[in-house]
Amino acid sequence: MTARARLVPEAGASTAEYAMTMLVACAFAGVLMGIIKSNPIKTLLLGTIQKALNIG
Repeated sequence: MTARARLVPEAGASTAEYAMTMLVACAFAGVLMGIIKSNPIKTLLLGTIQKALNIG
């Protein structure tokens, strides 16, 4: 066994960790989009934006 092989025993581990992180991030984004598209939240956000812009 070479010195490099002893130092890096899990060569593909970081790729798997990145893949899992991306999967969790996409799932979280999906949940957030579902919440934001709901009517009560949409109404609340629209009202807040209108107040901020002094439209409503």
